[in-house]
Amino acid sequence: MQRRDLLALGAFAALPAMPRQARAVVPAGGDRPGEVVRTHALSLLAEPKLPRDFPHFGWANPDAPKGGEVVLARLGSFDSFNPFILRGTPDAGIGLIYDTLMAGNADEATAEYGLIAETVELPADRRGVAFELREAARWHDGRPVTAEDVVFTFNALRTHGRPFFRAYWADVAEVVAEGPRRVVFRFRTPDNRELAQILGDLPVMPRHWWEGRDFARPSLDVPLGSGPYRLERFEPNRSVVYRRVEDYWARDLNVRRGLYNFDTIRYEYFRDTTVAFEAFKAGQVDFRTENVARDWATGYDFPAARRGLVRREEIPHEIPTGMQCFAVNLRRPMFQDARVRRALIEAFDFEWMNANLFFGAYTRTSSYFSNSDFAARGLPEGREKEILEGFRGRVPETVFTEEYRLPVTDGSGNNREGLRRGLALLREAGWTVQNRRLVNAQGQPFEFEILLQGATFERVALPYVQWLARLGITARVRTVDPAQYQVRTDAFDFDMTVESMGQGFSPGNEQRDYWTSAKAAENGSRNTAGIADPAIDELVELVIGAPNYDELVARTRALDRVLLHHNFVIPHWHTRTFRIAFWDKFGRPERNPRYGLAFPSAWWSDPARERALAEARRG
Repeated sequence: MQRRDLLALGAFAALPAMPRQARAVVPAGGDRPGEVVRTHALSLLAEPKLPRDFPHFGWANPDAPKGGEVVLARLGSFDSFNPFILRGTPDAGIGLIYDTLMAGNADEATAEYGLIAETVELPADRRGVAFELREAARWHDGRPVTAEDVVFTFNALRTHGRPFFRAYWADVAEVVAEGPRRVVFRFRTPDNRELAQILGDLPVMPRHWWEGRDFARPSLDVPLGSGPYRLERFEPNRSVVYRRVEDYWARDLNVRRGLYNFDTIRYEYFRDTTVAFEAFKAGQVDFRTENVARDWATGYDFPAARRGLVRREEIPHEIPTGMQCFAVNLRRPMFQDARVRRALIEAFDFEWMNANLFFGAYTRTSSYFSNSDFAARGLPEGREKEILEGFRGRVPETVFTEEYRLPVTDGSGNNREGLRRGLALLREAGWTVQNRRLVNAQGQPFEFEILLQGATFERVALPYVQWLARLGITARVRTVDPAQYQVRTDAFDFDMTVESMGQGFSPGNEQRDYWTSAKAAENGSRNTAGIADPAIDELVELVIGAPNYDELVARTRALDRVLLHHNFVIPHWHTRTFRIAFWDKFGRPERNPRYGLAFPSAWWSDPARERALAEARRG
């Protein structure tokens, strides 16, 4: 599942391993040069906080009761239970059935602790990592999870999976099962310091179940897993039910204690956001993350909310917010001039939108690494400037002379200055206005389509279309269902679309998939814009090879600054809170973790609240 899917769905369901985006591995117990290190945990910024025998994560309630059901809404449809490949539209919750080698702690930015893997071994030369699997680890059919399963999974994902996996694991030379429970990954280089930990995110699949099946084909065969839930039943394109595994092999492990408490998690599918919201208000859906500021401000004045049966909360978080934007497709000739792209930025009136559409809820995003240390700021200086000097003549000269700034309007909706600047840039790029239409030297009009998934962003795109029309540009909005959207964006069959480029606490291997030339030509990659620039390729490799945190900050800021000055996207906005609404039937831990929402994993069904809610609704 790609990040644009998360943007559209507002999903917090368990998913296949996503990039942890971290840095130099610091094993528990310290890094002793020249020695093999065996550890229960890895951290990429500091020593892991928790010892080997920690009882449970601090944000989880080990006494949480088991039972009950939670119903969640998803948009669109599904035709597959294989979320790892390009073909098909996977069910949103299928990650619930899979365990990974290690499990993250949402209270630590970049730490993970053994799940399937009991012990991690780091060789002195940093050219690999070995995982010793727990003897107790079992598939739902009772068979043990083996090193051969890990080898099968890695090879299947790298050979047949989404392009992301090939980019993320490019520096793995081979993977070998050295025994029933010992698997070794060997690296091409000792410099990719995050690779050991990101391999800990590997969602392991059963080799014996997949034998005789085509991994590259979407399928509705119910897959076998080892995780806390199994897929119990489904109606194609309508609903999926996952049931808690009573004898789950890891139920008493410290990384799972107090988690995955609902007996069933049910996903109901809806064609659009309006119907999904109505289902929530009617009590057919239990929990909702609100991504629409207008609905958050005005949409919750319904009887159940007024009676206190539905609760709303804003929960602050410390997660980097990345870049949400309108991304242009550089594979289209009309977008290849940076002056044209800057003109499109000048026409976008965020201040008007924030005041009139978003109730002032958002902050403009001005970095690909927003809300983090890695965001470029001011003019380059110190080590960042030294790095950029090595690229002088190959990156925009403004990188050295101008702070990147987005235009700011008075919010009145009369963006004359921005449109004037935009028109001047378009003229410099060879476009002229004839009969109120912008045309190039060959007389071809400037027109394009904005591809959307669902109607949510129509209220953003339609005003933008009107502003572009004042420049003589004809833009049309095309809204398609999620399945068609996925197919078209995987094939880069669009002119402009909404994209969300999420970032983590320490950028690394995932940057290849976002920005590099090789991925611009690979269908299904996350290089949505089609960026293909050798200087950016080199900057990405510098980020991946950063030897320490300070150098990582300098190198990532240099990358950020170059990306910004190319004007590849029209930046949107971000918020630093989770906005949630839910029927008052749940129990939850005393506090939320620093770096996540922990729903549904750490919440539970509260029988007393459920009875009170049922009585109130009958009354």
